[in-house]
Amino acid sequence: MTKRSRYEREKRAAENVRVKQITADWERAIPPERAAAFAAQVEAARARGPLPPPPDMAPGTAPRPPRPGHEPRPEKKEEPRRTRY
Repeated sequence: MTKRSRYEREKRAAENVRVKQITADWERAIPPERAAAFAAQVEAARARGPLPPPPDMAPGTAPRPPRPGHEPRPEKKEEPRRTRY
């Protein structure tokens, strides 16, 4: 666990108080029906929970395809060396 200095802890607590104050001011500034609709959307999003993890991929499968123009180079063909004589 990371130790935080007293200054950092106080700064973070002050930031949290300020964010709550800004949120409360914003909620008072918008019409009540719009605030209720927003709160309903937030509750629906929280009820859904996090996205499920992506399915496991087959072994050896690259996680992402290469970007266009960044494909791997084709292997060089070994040609026999020519001699002068």
